[in-house]
Amino acid sequence: MKKIYIKEEYCIACRLCEIYCQVKHSKSKKILKAFKNETDILSRVLVEEIGYNSFAIQCRHCEDAPCVEACISGAMQKNKNTGIVTCDEKKCVGCWMCIMACPYGVIKRDLSEKKVASKCDLCGDEEYPVCVRNCPNEALQFKDI
Repeated sequence: MKKIYIKEEYCIACRLCEIYCQVKHSKSKKILKAFKNETDILSRVLVEEIGYNSFAIQCRHCEDAPCVEACISGAMQKNKNTGIVTCDEKKCVGCWMCIMACPYGVIKRDLSEKKVASKCDLCGDEEYPVCVRNCPNEALQFKDI
């Protein structure tokens, strides 16, 4: 399975990965409209900065996926073919067990419209995740290791 990997030495904390992720998951899919009218959009990738080091973190789509095991409603699911872990927003009851179980702390509460878990879906409808495609320094890599 392909996953997103970070090359910390190339990340400059420009946060373009966050911005493109927000636009991708917005209703309008347009950068200006998304940031002007949809201010509650969550990025599913987060840039962390510690001193001079910066890196993007997002769902690792774990093989054992503790979030899937912890989900009481069955909203968190792991696709057996692709290995991608997704959240079915219609099934999510907002218990946040997935957030507590995630070892990477990358699942967030989306409280904008209804209480649902929000996480990276690897932009399943795209050839490459938008964060990877738009990283100016190629700090984010999408590959099989």
